[in-house]
Amino acid sequence: MAYHHLAMAATDMTAIHHFYETVLGFELAKVEVAPVPEGGWAKHFFYRMSPDDTAFIAFWEMHDVPGADKVETSLSKAAGVPDQINHIAFQATDREDLQRRCKEWQAAGLSVLEIDHNWCHSIYTKDPNGNLVEFCTTTGTLSADDRAYALQALGTDDLPFSPDPAAITVHKPQ
Repeated sequence: MAYHHLAMAATDMTAIHHFYETVLGFELAKVEVAPVPEGGWAKHFFYRMSPDDTAFIAFWEMHDVPGADKVETSLSKAAGVPDQINHIAFQATDREDLQRRCKEWQAAGLSVLEIDHNWCHSIYTKDPNGNLVEFCTTTGTLSADDRAYALQALGTDDLPFSPDPAAITVHKPQ
């Protein structure tokens, strides 16, 4: 089962809109405007990620909401962990889709980190909220042995590290 939408706070909806619609290609499809029970009001913007309206990413623009002036929009920074821990990963159809998106991100002035994880291939950049954003495509097959090892990992910390990525490339903005 997939999720319907992921919703996060934003402090600069103009920058968010440019990034998610112009750079990522997700169409702004809907906004809900409503009071917030704790006080103030907000606009809840929904960006379409699927043509059949089954998946969205959404952002809250808050007005006079208690604490909104102190909100940390970077999920990892708010949690006090490194950037790669809390991140948003979107599906890429294949490696060609990743390369196209990489070039688009570079053309938009963004640095791109590309990693071949040996079983999936990813590109990463940051959104205006400071969140690490990823496009990823599965390039290998997950086996029953992979599941058994994952289940084993739930009960022990005595495990060897996974193999290093097959390749790591940093693409500079154009």
